[in-house]
Amino acid sequence: MSAEPLLRLERVSVAYGALRAVDGVSLAVRAGERRAIIGPNGAGKTTLFNAIAGEVQCSSGRIELQGHDITRLPVHRRAALGLGRTYQITNLFAALTVEQNVRLALRGQSRTKFSLFGRDRPRDDEEESAIEHALGVAGMEKRRRTVTRTLSYGEQRQLELALALAGKPRLLLLDEPAAGLSAVERAHMARIIRKLPADLSMILIEHDIELALGLTDYVTCLHFGQVLTEGSPDAIRNDEKVQEVYLGKPQHA
Repeated sequence: MSAEPLLRLERVSVAYGALRAVDGVSLAVRAGERRAIIGPNGAGKTTLFNAIAGEVQCSSGRIELQGHDITRLPVHRRAALGLGRTYQITNLFAALTVEQNVRLALRGQSRTKFSLFGRDRPRDDEEESAIEHALGVAGMEKRRRTVTRTLSYGEQRQLELALALAGKPRLLLLDEPAAGLSAVERAHMARIIRKLPADLSMILIEHDIELALGLTDYVTCLHFGQVLTEGSPDAIRNDEKVQEVYLGKPQHA
């Protein structure tokens, strides 16, 4: 891993009136790192993701990606710099096939956007390679011609991952990728995440703390919008402050 952070947050805050959903968060993610963001409901995890992705504006602070200040950049500019993400709720085109969804996501990042339904164009080998890669990594290559609305919910979550991978991001934000999945589907999704390319940095939000700790090599715990503690999965498992937050024990019991 490179010593220079791929992503750096410096005292990032997101306020809604008097409410500070994210309150002075600083962190650094290295190239190739697998980071978990954990915390109880209302800790500010998804708001922090939205700030990194550009879907909400920071009230203060600075965000850098690959040395570029992206604090005020729109979502599409961040994507062009190598940022991809998934969402808690699937957002797919149900009437399109799996392959068409991935193709549309890929063209949405290029000058050929909106041309999916237009006149046929010559085969683009680079585009085809990107589609093959995304479907392969997400385990959806055998379902490429399947209409999306006929997929199981677990397969739809895999397809959403393929969409995020289509542009070959440097940093992938996974927002509760196992939410709503059965035990079997969760285990399958975990295997897919573990096999993501080694050079792909990842930040994961997941309510299942054991799943999150099993998929990452470093953990940041948020509480009331602030960083409560950070450390390795083993250190977090044994951290009294984390146990207090999750189990609701008083601070000085």
